[in-house]
Amino acid sequence: MKVLIIGGTGVISSCIVEQLLAKGHNISIFHRGTTPLNYGGKVEEFIGDKQNSEEFERMMKNYQFDVVIDMICFTVEDAELTIGVFKNKVEQIIITSSVAAYRRPLNSLPIQEGQEALTYNKDFPYAFHKAEVERYANKMIEEEDIPITIIRPSLTYGERGKNLGILRQNYNIIDRIKKGKPLVMFGDGTGPMSFTFAPDLAKGYEAVLGNKNTYGKSYHITSEERRMWDDLYLEFGKLLGVEAKIVHIPSEILFSYDPNLFGHIYYEKMYAGIYDNGKIKRDCPQLKMDMTLSDGLTMMLNWYEKSNAVVDEEKDQLEDRLVYLYEKLRNGFKE
Repeated sequence: MKVLIIGGTGVISSCIVEQLLAKGHNISIFHRGTTPLNYGGKVEEFIGDKQNSEEFERMMKNYQFDVVIDMICFTVEDAELTIGVFKNKVEQIIITSSVAAYRRPLNSLPIQEGQEALTYNKDFPYAFHKAEVERYANKMIEEEDIPITIIRPSLTYGERGKNLGILRQNYNIIDRIKKGKPLVMFGDGTGPMSFTFAPDLAKGYEAVLGNKNTYGKSYHITSEERRMWDDLYLEFGKLLGVEAKIVHIPSEILFSYDPNLFGHIYYEKMYAGIYDNGKIKRDCPQLKMDMTLSDGLTMMLNWYEKSNAVVDEEKDQLEDRLVYLYEKLRNGFKE
C-alpha cells in the first residue's frame, strides 16, 4: 500500500516506517526536515510544517495515498486539518491518540476500551487535547462515515526516546545504578504496568493498516507482559549485574515539588497501567506483542552505548536533592 506518515521521524514513527518497509509498503514521510532520514532512499520525503495549514494542503493536493498515519495529532485543529485534507482521498486515516486520554480513575482492570470514557480534565492539557482529538474524530466517523482508526499507545520506550524513568532521566538511570546511587520511584513501586517498546507497537500499526475490521474503531495497543513500576529499575540492575537502589516517594509529594515534571505521574501513571489487547487481537488476529521488559531494556542499553550517551547533570542533581529532602522529611528534619 502507498502510505503517508505525518511526522515519521519520532521514536515510534521511525519504527513504524521500518516495519512497513519490511512488509513491502510504499512509504512517504511528511516532516519538518530537522531529522535526517536514514532509509537509503527507500521513502519519499515531504518537508514542511503542518502548522502552516495552507502549505500542507497545497503540498498534499496532487498526491494520492491509500492510508495516512498522523503521528503528530495533538489538538482538534490538527485533526481537522488531517481529516479535512484526506477524507475523500484515502482508504483509511489512522489517528494517534494516547491512553492518557482515558478519564481517571479507570473503570476496568485489565483496562478495556469499551469500559472507559474520555477525560474532560483540563488540568492535564496533553490528555485533554488528545481526548478532544478523539471526540472530533468520532464525530467524523458517525456523521460522515469516514474510515478512521484511532490508536492509543501507552507509555512507549525506544531508541532516541527521552521519556525513560520517573524524572525522564534516561541514561542517568544506568549511571546511578552503577554508582550505587538511589533512584526515585513514585508511590510504593508496586503499581501494575505494561512497559511497551516502539518496535513492538509498530507491529500494531501494521496490523490495522488497510484492515477494514478496524475502520471506525479505537484501540489501545500495549505490551502484554504484566510488571510493576519498580521492575523498570530492578530489571536494569539485573542486566547491569548491580542491584538497583530505590527510594519511594508519594506521587502527591513529587507533584507538589514540580507539577510540570511530575504531572504525567500524578494525572496518569499513578493509576494502574495494565491494558487488555482483546479488542485489537480480535480484529487483527495476526498481531503478537512479544517484546519483554528485558528485551526492551537490553535494546536501550545497547543504544546508550552506541550513542555515547552522557549524564544529564541537572537531572542527576535534582534526583539527589529529592532523595535528600525526602529522607529529611521522613526523619522529621532531624540532623
